[in-house]
Amino acid sequence: MSDRQTFIPGMSQQGIVVFDGMCNLCVRSVRFILAHERDHRLRFAAAQSPAGRELLRWHGLDPEAIPSLVLVSGGQVRVRSAAALEIADHLRRPWRWVRPFRVVPRRLRDVLYDLVSRNRYRWFGRRDSCLLPTPELASRFLDKLGPGHGPEVRPR
Repeated sequence: MSDRQTFIPGMSQQGIVVFDGMCNLCVRSVRFILAHERDHRLRFAAAQSPAGRELLRWHGLDPEAIPSLVLVSGGQVRVRSAAALEIADHLRRPWRWVRPFRVVPRRLRDVLYDLVSRNRYRWFGRRDSCLLPTPELASRFLDKLGPGHGPEVRPR
């Protein structure tokens, strides 16, 4: 039995970061968030996990083509630079001081984000297997979606 949590309705109100668990940059980003998060309310799901794949599909995103980070929070999905800036709101100072970058037009922010995202494996490397959280952090990671609770019940 896994110590990792199953998806519970309302959990996405706190925020779920879906990340590419095979990407070294993305895994480092998750570790950075965990080390600097001020409220410890974010949860995490690798895009390759059943929970990550289902959350991405539920919100109309292709699990095979995710940008490095996706934030599901309050019933909304943020991708690319918008996700990164929203995640920064959960960090302690000085990291959350990136908020002023929101005044930069999203199209410009996303150009830089996309450049890094497209080259993340080449520049930072690719893992042979997904990140496995330590036992202390296992409760912060979603492994699977609970029956009848997850997006799989959403009508099309």
